[in-house]
Amino acid sequence: MSDPVTITLLELTTDIVSSYVSNNSIQSSELPSLISLVHGKLNELQNGPVEVVVEGESQKPAVNPKKSVFDDHIICLEDGKKFQSMKRHLKTVYNLTPDEYRTKWGLPRDYPMVTKNYSAKRSAMAKNMGLGRKPGETPVAKSKKKKSQNL
Repeated sequence: MSDPVTITLLELTTDIVSSYVSNNSIQSSELPSLISLVHGKLNELQNGPVEVVVEGESQKPAVNPKKSVFDDHIICLEDGKKFQSMKRHLKTVYNLTPDEYRTKWGLPRDYPMVTKNYSAKRSAMAKNMGLGRKPGETPVAKSKKKKSQNL
């Protein structure tokens, strides 16, 4: 039998993937890539980074980048899923920052990671909570100033 202290990469991969799948819903077609990603990262942590270059094969986006941004959702070019905010998805599934994602797909620096509707909704919530105001400033005081200026 193996030493209980020694845990193989395969066992770690199995534990991590099973924990992830038990708490997150993923399609069965995505499971092999998740296993490969987790095993690759664990191997990288153990042995240092390994650069794999596949010649002649470049990844194609799931959808046309020009047709990936809408007011109510953004489509991920990696897997074609719809999101209101993609930053967390990119980091957890693909270990990419928004800048790395934009660079990988040749997107402009102003390419959004959050939808317009979601951003407006969060902005309205923050304003209703009073965030972004100076201490002691109230919305009533602002409206009185505007009324007195209009007279």
